[in-house]
Amino acid sequence: MSMTRPRPRLDDLTRPFWTGGAKGLLLIQHCPSCDGWTHPPLPLCRHCGREDHGFAAVPGTGTVDSFTVNHQPWLPGMEVPFIIARVAIDGAPGVYLTTNIVGCEEADLAAGDRVRVTFEEQGDIHFPLFEKAK
Repeated sequence: MSMTRPRPRLDDLTRPFWTGGAKGLLLIQHCPSCDGWTHPPLPLCRHCGREDHGFAAVPGTGTVDSFTVNHQPWLPGMEVPFIIARVAIDGAPGVYLTTNIVGCEEADLAAGDRVRVTFEEQGDIHFPLFEKAK
């Protein structure tokens, strides 16, 4: 399902996350000083407080932690229903993305299912969505 999504704010802090999909990369904020991972991006490392962090690519796979199905069209033209999930991201311990699961029905999804990233492009934004891993 493709839908018009609210456009996130792009700034120096968030741009790598929202545009990494142009290169097929899921980029998560990473601190090389303490090897901590942070999402959403913050000005300081949430683990050690340092400023020398950047972004690193993760495998783009994960595990569905929990999910719900939204039936409310929050914006004009929004297609419903759609699945909203919390996905534990492989390679980034402690990072969970709230995202959409696409390409499957609610009945075919369960907590613990393996998923992989797919990107939905809208202008210069590449929304990281997930589909069940094959």
